[in-house]
Amino acid sequence: MFGFLKRKTREIVSPADGQVVEIESVDDEVFSSKMVGDGIAVIPMSDTFCAPIDGVISKIFSTNHAYSVKSDKDLEVMVHIGLETVALKGEGFERLANEGDVVKAGDPIIRADLAYIKEHAKDIVTPVIVSDESDVKEIEKHLEIVKCGDLIMEAT
Repeated sequence: MFGFLKRKTREIVSPADGQVVEIESVDDEVFSSKMVGDGIAVIPMSDTFCAPIDGVISKIFSTNHAYSVKSDKDLEVMVHIGLETVALKGEGFERLANEGDVVKAGDPIIRADLAYIKEHAKDIVTPVIVSDESDVKEIEKHLEIVKCGDLIMEAT
């Protein structure tokens, strides 16, 4: 009867090929305790990291280790490639898109040298976080092996 009041489900896709794991298993308290928001993490098996949703690239860190995409509504998703990768000062990361670019889910944003990151950073696990500012009440998570563009979360 009041279908127009029902919250719309927004799909979030994997930014990389890999194994999806629970955010609580990430060896970094900022992510595992959900200080910056809820989500999942991907153990990447490919070097290209893509947009997790349709929207605008709202932020790419100067070191290219993390980026956020904001939908035209009320959803913002951050992808943080590896743990303690800001210390690499951009080494091992190549920017393929820029802040302000309009992207579709699955469009490439960053290419990363996973071998270099494995050798020089704490971990390659990649948190995919729905920001706290997003208007989201519930997140359904899909923990499985995925390819870039496969569904990993549904936010309502």
